[in-house]
Amino acid sequence: MKTMTTMLLCLIAMLLIASAYSNTVMRLDMAHRDTLSPKHTPYHRIEDIFGEDKRRHSLISQKIKTTKSGARMSLGSGFEFGAAQYFAEIMVGTPAKKFRVVVDTGSELTWVNCRFQGKGQEKLEKREVFKAEGSSSFKTIGCMTKTCKVDLMNLFSLAVCPTPQTPCSYDYRYADGSTAQGVFAKETFTLGLTNGNVTSIPGLLIGCSSSTKGDSLRVADGLLGLAFSDYSFTSKATNIFGAKFSYCLVDHTSHKNISNYLIFGSTPSSTTTKAPARRSARLELNLLPPFYTISIVGISIGDTMLNIPPLVWDVTKNGGTILDSGSSLTFLADVAYKAVVSGLERHLAGVKRVKPEGLPMEYCYDTSKFDDSKLPQLSFHFKGGARFAPYRKSYLIATAAPGVRCLGFVPAGAQGPNVIGNIMQQNHLWEFDLATSTLSFSPSTCL
Repeated sequence: MKTMTTMLLCLIAMLLIASAYSNTVMRLDMAHRDTLSPKHTPYHRIEDIFGEDKRRHSLISQKIKTTKSGARMSLGSGFEFGAAQYFAEIMVGTPAKKFRVVVDTGSELTWVNCRFQGKGQEKLEKREVFKAEGSSSFKTIGCMTKTCKVDLMNLFSLAVCPTPQTPCSYDYRYADGSTAQGVFAKETFTLGLTNGNVTSIPGLLIGCSSSTKGDSLRVADGLLGLAFSDYSFTSKATNIFGAKFSYCLVDHTSHKNISNYLIFGSTPSSTTTKAPARRSARLELNLLPPFYTISIVGISIGDTMLNIPPLVWDVTKNGGTILDSGSSLTFLADVAYKAVVSGLERHLAGVKRVKPEGLPMEYCYDTSKFDDSKLPQLSFHFKGGARFAPYRKSYLIATAAPGVRCLGFVPAGAQGPNVIGNIMQQNHLWEFDLATSTLSFSPSTCL
């Protein structure tokens, strides 16, 4: 009885509350965003509205055009240009202009040879120069902005800022000693799509390089930064096309007219061979940022696992391994280097050793009469069981000297990191899935 009385009292209370508010509604004040900035003139408000609407329309157009499609760029060897890198072709500016750039998964900044406000060359021999003031979509980043002072600090932005109108400048330095100096800007890139269409992506960070130094850059129009970074080309492209990108590197001695593609988005099945099956391993994206770190646990020659201390592969012990398209050779910590070259050298004992000038490799041979099948299979073993078995021509590599081939390894010092370079990666399709932190790879002709 007591329970019934309590329930009736609760019901009466609810009815009284509902009756009291029966003619009441909740009201939230809405204010136009422009009232939050009362100092803006009507002209500035209209200008801001148009700017926002244009950006929104551009984003909507991008999403529609790129649905179920990916972006692709031609990708070929720089061998005939006298370079050990791989080059892609990009279209920059409005109107769009073509540039041949080094593809570098170890660099964050994308830049091109550039002339702006009287700085930079008018012309370069056999190289293109971007005339920034001739592009209607080129917009510099101011030196007093947070983007310059804070966000771009890791991209070697400089503190020089004489006036608020001065562009944010940089002095970008690479591990091999090469440098690029210029100013940061936002620019439009035009990309070909895998479905045959073309799309433009505005507002990408780009470096306008008025000065460059270094052998690795002497035949390039610029560099395409594909590192795992908020400011790399990869970040913007994967945000639009999906969190995957892939490439297939043709033989490093290939003619300049032979190429494959760098693709953002899902990889077309036609680029892979049917057998053997694709292998996968984990990408450790946050261990050595902005590099693509992989969990190598050992190297074997034939059926023999080499005696290499585990700390060589341990990032926490200053070791670890990265996959890098911008390095041509493969760098191994000294103890791993000695184990690999001595293991391979035993199978080259009867081959004449030579010392060509200008090459960084220590073990070179006259292989004009050598049968490659006598060299055992070298394999990299990943944590989890995957195995990468490069072709023999990828570790006994051809040089510009006729008949001369060298073991494609360089000592990296007592401690790493170890680097698997582009020649070791050739004739394989590599797919980086950033959403699942997975690296997939399989042999391919790349043709």
